[in-house]
Amino acid sequence: MDVNFSSITDIYNKYLSDAASKETSSLSKLNGTKDYSKATDDELMDVCKQFEAYFLEQCFKEMTKTVGTEEFSSSSTSTLMDYYKDNLIQKIASDSTEQNSLGLAQMLYEQMKRNYNL
Repeated sequence: MDVNFSSITDIYNKYLSDAASKETSSLSKLNGTKDYSKATDDELMDVCKQFEAYFLEQCFKEMTKTVGTEEFSSSSTSTLMDYYKDNLIQKIASDSTEQNSLGLAQMLYEQMKRNYNL
């Protein structure tokens, strides 16, 4: 079976650029463009869950850095593994947030409710 690693690398590079643009977009949303004093309960909870998922994702990524890497893998194979590892980490963080496993979103929500007197 002949595998074209250059196309896989191109797909991964596009994924990285898309992820960078999403992160820039998310950061611009967080820079105070929304007035949460008039937000509904669902909007507040959604923002809190997004933050918790992002926080967990960053924690998981830092944890994976502590695990050793294989010396025998090629660069294209490791690039492909990184792509799937990033997707898996995002999915685990999102699922964990939806199951209220950490509880950070709920605490943030309650704090926002107090601060905005809703």
